[in-house]
Amino acid sequence: MQTARTPGSSGQPGQPGKPGKTGKPGKPRKPSAVVVGGGISGLLAARELSAAGTAVTVLEASGRFGGCVGSHDVASLTLDSGAESFATRSTAVSDLIGELGLEERLVDPNPAGAWVQLPQGAVPLPKTGVLGIPADPGAPEVRRALGFRGSLRARLDKWLPASVGTDDESASVADVVTARMGRTVLERLVTPVVGGVHSADPAILDVDMVAPGLRRLVAEHGSLGQAVTQLRARAKSGSAVQSLAGGMHLLVDALVDELKQSKVQLLSDASVTGLQRDDPSGKWVVETAARKWNTDAVVVATPGPVAADLLSAAVPGLDQVRPPRGHQIKLVTLVLDMPELDTPTRGTGILVAPQAPGIEAKALTHATSKWAWLADEAGPGTHVLRLSYGRMSSGSTAGEFDAGGGDASGAGDAGGTAGPETDAELLDSAVSDAAALLGVHFTTDDLLGSGIVRWQGAMPFAAVGHRQRVEQAREMIGQLDALAVVGSWVAGTGLAAVTADTRQTVRSLAGKL
Repeated sequence: MQTARTPGSSGQPGQPGKPGKTGKPGKPRKPSAVVVGGGISGLLAARELSAAGTAVTVLEASGRFGGCVGSHDVASLTLDSGAESFATRSTAVSDLIGELGLEERLVDPNPAGAWVQLPQGAVPLPKTGVLGIPADPGAPEVRRALGFRGSLRARLDKWLPASVGTDDESASVADVVTARMGRTVLERLVTPVVGGVHSADPAILDVDMVAPGLRRLVAEHGSLGQAVTQLRARAKSGSAVQSLAGGMHLLVDALVDELKQSKVQLLSDASVTGLQRDDPSGKWVVETAARKWNTDAVVVATPGPVAADLLSAAVPGLDQVRPPRGHQIKLVTLVLDMPELDTPTRGTGILVAPQAPGIEAKALTHATSKWAWLADEAGPGTHVLRLSYGRMSSGSTAGEFDAGGGDASGAGDAGGTAGPETDAELLDSAVSDAAALLGVHFTTDDLLGSGIVRWQGAMPFAAVGHRQRVEQAREMIGQLDALAVVGSWVAGTGLAAVTADTRQTVRSLAGKL
């Protein structure tokens, strides 16, 4: 239970009343900061501020820290309930892991790779792509997925003018892929991958947010295939993703432990009800139902719509670039006794094309095939499968925002495709989908346990033009001293993007305090 402190007591970070001192007479007091939001970006912001000598308080509305990185127990196994890996396109996350002393836990996935379920059946997913876009449309594994005509059309990419798909100020993933490589690449490779990674239709995602630099590289090198090759060449060598033995939730545990040792005040169940600038003092005033803080600086580490609401008084124009809320994603974890899966039938998992009949899941991860540490922990014959549901479609958002990149200020909740909703429906669908996708027969009687997690608004919705709106938002926020906004809605999806952007943004803020 949270206990309110008495206003006016000195020596506590950001408390109203007399400015306290940090120790010996004559030494200036520490600057104070409040971080609103205790997800990964909020914890990282607190870490950077504390390291710079700032007294930090983190306010988290829910009962736990870590946001979309968490854990749950299923059949006596502690498993990731959210993010289960991170992209290695940069060293941002691995550097952080090293700083936290977790580098010995870094692991690569099974190199067997994933498959993709097409209407015609399942085929291995080509490994040399970005968002499913192939670097070489003529490669045998790509031809197998695309067919002769689809591969032939995709190979026209290298003869098209570099301006095709790159001239517009903003464009969707589908716009670029269709213009340069054709609809078969879009439908059979890109849509399943984008649906699995971003839970959205590529027709409504801003290509410059989800694949930064891709269009610029097309213009420079003359083809989409070459642009993909260049992006992959610039990425860290080795696997495209990594994780931690024991689960990615260990990252949150380590961050929280370090922050506590650094005397950062971590308050859960502390929903912020007010945030404004006090003009006479230049302080920020942050309020919850129980307390009020007068603080030197504020970092807002919440989803975009929440940030726009909190900053509506201080940054009125922010409402004009407000992003819509992300839709709900449902993850179903199955732990089952199925020795037949000791020899995986679909590598590390399978992505599902929307046109594939009879399947409601958008992706399945065969976790005990993907991660050797988990297979060892589960034991022979025991398998962990994770299926995800909830895919935003272009049709479902009609009337809610301008997908062409116009004013999104009136956007409501972004819609998603229909699918199973109740726990019973989700469990039945997960068992049916998993059996169909893996080509094995099993029922709920074979389950050792199951778990269902719902993430509301977990995937920020980067509609076409989102990058320009983020730039406008940051320009407006930058006009106010001692204020920063971080999180996936401004950084892009994934731990790598959030980690790099948050640390850079907050270090800049800390240097000005």
